[in-house]
Amino acid sequence: MALRTQFESNNDIGVFCKLTNAYCLVAIGGSENFYSLFEGELGDAIPVVHSSINGCRILGSLAAGNRHGLLVPNFTTDQELQHIRNSLPDSVKIQRIEEKLSALGNVISCNDYVALVHPDLDKETEEIIADVLKVEVFRQTVADNVLVGTYSVISNQGGLVHPKTSVQEQNELSSLLQVPLVAGTVNRGSDVLGGGMVVNDWCAFCGLDTTTAELSVIEKVFKLSEGQPAAIATEMRDSLVDSLT
Repeated sequence: MALRTQFESNNDIGVFCKLTNAYCLVAIGGSENFYSLFEGELGDAIPVVHSSINGCRILGSLAAGNRHGLLVPNFTTDQELQHIRNSLPDSVKIQRIEEKLSALGNVISCNDYVALVHPDLDKETEEIIADVLKVEVFRQTVADNVLVGTYSVISNQGGLVHPKTSVQEQNELSSLLQVPLVAGTVNRGSDVLGGGMVVNDWCAFCGLDTTTAELSVIEKVFKLSEGQPAAIATEMRDSLVDSLT
């Protein structure tokens, strides 16, 4: 299921939340509608944690994680760290990282098995990522962009990459990640995928500007519509009728 939403009139919802198969972090100070959408879709399965990092709401850009762990920048306060730790499942390991490229969400793109990282990340950071997130780590670019977390979104089912990613590069990345990849956009043509959406193995949230065509690509590559095709088809038909009337 892929759903559209906004955080305080901002379509870059991936900047304000971090979604994995084990937990969801959402920034504090959003509207009740924003939170109720996440709670409604995820609340029965995983904890939805309201938090900030060093008082900032852009925790989606600052943190990186999967079902095994969560990495936060060194300037995360003790109080925030304790709050997040208390709210996450016991199986999830949380760790601060001393790294000059501190917007970890922008420089790390990962699922539960593999991580693509910025080519200039510290060697020590690479080892921590492998250890805490339990992933294989590859230094990569996406369509010549070093901010792999900004220009790609991956789950255990599939991945979406920058629209200018060549077919050859898509194939190379796909063989590294062992999931199918598609070059695409969110929010009506935006290539800032990591900022525009979040996804796990059964659910995706995109900015409100995301078109029906973009949503159908997202649902297909991340295999979100499996098991409920009739509902999806009805919803897409409804939104198509809305856009035509």
